[in-house]
Amino acid sequence: MFQSILNPRSEEYQANVAAMQALVEQLEERQAQVSAGGGEKGAGKMRGRGKLLPRERLELLLDPGTPFLELSPLAAWGMYNDESPCASNITGIGVVSGVECMIFVNDPTVKGGAVYPMTLQKTLRAQTIARENRLPCISLVESAGANLLFQDEIFILGGKSFANQAQMSSMGIPQISLVFGSSTAGGAYVPGMSDYTVFVRGKAYAYLGGPPLVKMATGEETDDETLGGAEMHAQVSGLADYLAEDDRDAIRIGRKIVAQLNRQKPAVCLNRRQAPRDPAYDPEELLGVIPADPKIPFDVREIIIRLVDGSDFFEFKPEYGPTLVCGHAHLNGWPVGILGNNGILFSESANKAAQFIQL
Repeated sequence: MFQSILNPRSEEYQANVAAMQALVEQLEERQAQVSAGGGEKGAGKMRGRGKLLPRERLELLLDPGTPFLELSPLAAWGMYNDESPCASNITGIGVVSGVECMIFVNDPTVKGGAVYPMTLQKTLRAQTIARENRLPCISLVESAGANLLFQDEIFILGGKSFANQAQMSSMGIPQISLVFGSSTAGGAYVPGMSDYTVFVRGKAYAYLGGPPLVKMATGEETDDETLGGAEMHAQVSGLADYLAEDDRDAIRIGRKIVAQLNRQKPAVCLNRRQAPRDPAYDPEELLGVIPADPKIPFDVREIIIRLVDGSDFFEFKPEYGPTLVCGHAHLNGWPVGILGNNGILFSESANKAAQFIQL
């Protein structure tokens, strides 16, 4: 086992902790800011229409007491004049009816849930994780579609996201959409590419363009319900598999759909897990490991032994290419391979990493 040389009583350690705590506070402030979405103004509009807020929908969808691993919460931070917090979309891994799922939640409090280029970058990353881990995908849909100011950046990314839906569906990875409100253009494609769809009666609409656009293009006058309402899609187009009475009912039906999927983790995964162990070194000391000055080097193994079970790290080729640390360990009981930069990357280090990854 690697022996730590960290001294928690040193002035250097205390300075590192203070610097890192300041950064953690800044991160938490930013995460709280983006979690608020469009703020009270946007939230008030949704509540006035009798709707749940995006994160309220998410909370009801998840199994009580289970964690939600949010992905890319700061996507689009500092971009688009700060008008798209969280890239107007919440993504992450959560447990629904006992099944680990990838969840996508449009945030209509932010520009009506309009899609920005970073929204799609965030979606594509989550889809990649879902495909690699065969996670069912659940989309909570209420979106104005693409922000046309960024149409040139959105076109290819959007097409890729819809292709991913089709490919995952063909692989037997379920695509599920719960439609809560108006979903235009790209917002309508998501349920259109899904295996299961739930529409909220009287509130959910899916069409390429709304009644005003139809009138401008063809001169024909129509209304939301006739053009793309929940009942029309349930009775005429067949797009809506289930009708819900309100947001809560849609989530109830969505959870029931997941429960009927009859999905189980492969036994080979479960059999490889050991009983989790706490690290021998205190993880709270991680804040003091990394220097406040990024120009000052540190040994990445000081981090590893405060993360892995029992601080038990079986290093691969420890004497060769030492500026890239590779090795085996367990994390929360699961076997993992670890690579950690430990200085300048030389050819020997790169060759070692390539060999280790192949193992």
